[in-house]
Amino acid sequence: MSVEKIISDWKKKLFKPVYWLEGEEDYFIDKIVQYAEHNILTDAEAGFNLTVFYGRDADWTQVINACKRYPMFSERQVVLLKEAQHMRDIDKLESYIGQPLTSTVFIVAYKEKKVDGRTQLAKLLKTKAELFTTKKMYDNQLPDWTNELVKSKGYTISQKGLLLLVDHIGNDLSRIDNEIEKMLVNLGSRTSITEDDIEKYVGVSKEYNPFELQSAMAAKDLSKAMRIIQYFEANPKAAPIQLVLPTLYNLFSKTYMIFGQASKDEKTVAANIGVNAWFVKDYLLVARNYGYNGVEKALLLLHHYNLRSVGVNDTGSSDASLLKEMVAKMVN
Repeated sequence: MSVEKIISDWKKKLFKPVYWLEGEEDYFIDKIVQYAEHNILTDAEAGFNLTVFYGRDADWTQVINACKRYPMFSERQVVLLKEAQHMRDIDKLESYIGQPLTSTVFIVAYKEKKVDGRTQLAKLLKTKAELFTTKKMYDNQLPDWTNELVKSKGYTISQKGLLLLVDHIGNDLSRIDNEIEKMLVNLGSRTSITEDDIEKYVGVSKEYNPFELQSAMAAKDLSKAMRIIQYFEANPKAAPIQLVLPTLYNLFSKTYMIFGQASKDEKTVAANIGVNAWFVKDYLLVARNYGYNGVEKALLLLHHYNLRSVGVNDTGSSDASLLKEMVAKMVN
């Protein structure tokens, strides 16, 4: 069951007695818990019928006793157990989960991991609870997910702006959502987010960022690459070397995989190497511009300069000098 389906059911007053939310992606768990805390009950009902526990401080007997209470002046009560992964003796909740009250909506947020599938609790959850499991989103899924998030809010975003946002923030869904909300507040009557908005409100240059450096390297545009690195040198927080190197490694490692593909169709290649189709053009361009030997050389250089950036056989070179030296060797 998805976040949207759970919340949609709640809006229709369709409730299960127990919801167990677990897994690696906090964002989706937080969305459900936030809605439950602020929307299932009215403000008047919540005063008597909303109970919130935190796993590190919660005692299992108190949680069960709260769940067994009957609602006051309301059809139902809501009991939230946040940060449940830190709760001692959490398996003691089995006795309630096996026989829950239908007038209680018990929601457990068990973040960062899943319950051990071999335990009696895990087996009970599969039959007696609405079990919602999350996984960390793959990087290649981020552009589509972000685009759909923007659409769900009634807006659009330019492709360059989208890729700039995702590349800058990375796999942090909560921050992506927060940055989008911040931009929407400032758009006025406009309904489209542009790369100018990303630059102004997120604080990343639309011309000088790791994404643009990647594009310059793909095109073998050394002068542009050097201008971008000079910007990084003047603005160290914009793109530290440990952010830039993984971006370039991704570019050349994905290109390296293309050489083993029989098809050159962008969608087929994207599916085979596990990337978003939007990025395949860059990889195909790198393959044409560098060839197999050039891509292999670039990967070896990335390894070498990554070691130097952490002090292996190098004790004094600045990030900018290392990057300049590396990209010059890659392009020439």
